Amino acid sequence: MPTKELLAHEQANLQTVQQIYAAFGRGDIQAVLSALSDDVEWTVTGPAEVSYAGSRRGRSEVAQFFVLLSQGVEIQRFTPREFIAHGDTVVVLGDETMRIKATGKLAENPWVMVFTLREDRVVRFREYDDTAAVASAFRPA
Repeated sequence: MPTKELLAHEQANLQTVQQIYAAFGRGDIQAVLSALSDDVEWTVTGPAEVSYAGSRRGRSEVAQFFVLLSQGVEIQRFTPREFIAHGDTVVVLGDETMRIKATGKLAENPWVMVFTLREDRVVRFREYDDTAAVASAFRPA
């Protein structure tokens, strides 16, 4: 049975991640970045045609991720559906609909995002999604 301290720790991590989603939802990328450690590892899966995919390290590289994301896609719906906290890890299950700006195509994308936290900061982020659907939407007709 988890201790009160562990449950409190997991609840704090859960709240941090929920605050990140709230900030993203209102377009406050600076608040998202402030929740990250200085040397955060940030990985979004996907092939090269997905402009924002790849691995980054540090807040400035993650800031560039958000620039590439906003240049490449228009998010029409972004829905985190389930939050699961376990120790230093918070897993979020959700889905989104995005329009790729260069092609005008829509992509329906179910995703899983995994956050690892230390001392109330995100130290690692990994996103797993339907890379085939997203890459297909990036390809010209």
